Amino acid sequence: MQELNELISEQLALIIFGFLIIFLWLLIWNFVQGSKLRKMRKKYELMMQDTGIDNLEALLVDLKVTQEKIEDVQDDQQQQLRKLQKLMPKQKAKIGIKRYNAFNETGNDLSFSIAFINDEQDGVVITGLYNRDGSFVYAKSISKGDSAHALSPEEREAIALASLGE
Repeated sequence: MQELNELISEQLALIIFGFLIIFLWLLIWNFVQGSKLRKMRKKYELMMQDTGIDNLEALLVDLKVTQEKIEDVQDDQQQQLRKLQKLMPKQKAKIGIKRYNAFNETGNDLSFSIAFINDEQDGVVITGLYNRDGSFVYAKSISKGDSAHALSPEEREAIALASLGE
């Protein structure tokens, strides 16, 4: 033990000097970090000035929750949009109309054929025939551009006109 005390006594100046250097380095490092922290605090206060927000962390949490809600709504809207895109080709949105004189006894084009079809050429063609004694209306279903019932040339023209419509 005596030897250890003598060794420490001989090296005491170096040990104290080493601890002094470590202490000064830690003190300087502390001042530098404190200076950086003060600059960061000033920037934070400048950023938060006149916003009416006291706690940035609470604001960020609220924004994240709101973002998640918006994403959920957007997902629902995407699903609805996909459903609508699947239904769109089936909608009877294309219309073609052909007016004509069905009977030579009248001079006006009061008869008509109107076709309502979708992108898949499915739908209906309605024909109204007019003469002096009255008028008659007929409807024929259309599947893939054709019907199970005989189609007149005017009805075929109405279907063709509807097919061209965008």
